Amino acid sequence: MSETRNKEIMLAPLAGVTDVAFRIICEKYGADKTFTEMVSVNAMAFDNKQTDEIMFISDKEKHANIQIFGRDLERIEKAVKEKINPLDNVKEISFNMGCPAPKIFKNGEGSALMKDLDQVDKITKTLRKSTDKIINVKFRTGVDDSHKNYLEVGKMCETNGIDYVILHARTRDQHYQGKASWEDIRILKDNLSIPVIANGDVFTVEDFINIMDETKADGVMLARGAMGNPFLFKYIKDYLKNGSYQKVRPAEIVDQIREQYELSLLYKDERLVVNQMRKHVGWYIKGLPNATKIREKVNTLKTKEEIFSLLDEYKDVLEEENDRE
Repeated sequence: MSETRNKEIMLAPLAGVTDVAFRIICEKYGADKTFTEMVSVNAMAFDNKQTDEIMFISDKEKHANIQIFGRDLERIEKAVKEKINPLDNVKEISFNMGCPAPKIFKNGEGSALMKDLDQVDKITKTLRKSTDKIINVKFRTGVDDSHKNYLEVGKMCETNGIDYVILHARTRDQHYQGKASWEDIRILKDNLSIPVIANGDVFTVEDFINIMDETKADGVMLARGAMGNPFLFKYIKDYLKNGSYQKVRPAEIVDQIREQYELSLLYKDERLVVNQMRKHVGWYIKGLPNATKIREKVNTLKTKEEIFSLLDEYKDVLEEENDRE
């Protein structure tokens, strides 16, 4: 366990998920670093209001950073120098070379960059010359099984002064399906002197232990494993500190849902929060008694008062069930 004790545990940037409220909550439970949803350098060039909202970091956050994507060198440099460098509260810039979304891939951005190593070389050099902030690059194992070139991308990042890399151990073709190849993370770690962060298929403390044992990575980035389960950061930290951890009670999960609503309402319009939180509620209560019924009801409610009333009722039911056990 001593080998894993000092590993960093990060929250991955997730579109439509890692907004201010969720990042604050993950920090509360022990996330060492969090990242904004992915921001386009093209949109940053046009002072896009929606982009400013995605980039917003609250003064309640201590470890939040910005992830960007793009392929145009001038726009990457301009975005970093003009929009990110002036932000004292942002210590790191993450550059995305892993997003598999068809629209982004078609534009030659995200994971499509792995098909163009010449551009990867230019982008990583541009990033390094544009900022004194810490830079990481997140990428996949390759576009498909026949073109796995993560080792070349990793070595290029190292040569060009990138501070560390994050490997999502799937190909672009896999999207989020199939099993992540932890062996590829181990190979990358063995071949680089800069830190390597492991990403892919970490949903439990046991997964964390196994991925660390298998890859010897310098940390782990939680993605889908944190959705509806920010407690996973605490479970891992407790395990590393004490050798054991205790899961939160169902009623505490409901309390956490309510806190996320309340935090979200500080930063967003009520109608938007009510709409966006529906998916979070579904993730939080998955596997709990009456989860389907509660999720369906939440999807029909329109105001925070209605939702808070439902959550209070649901918490009472869960506590009664807990007392009976």
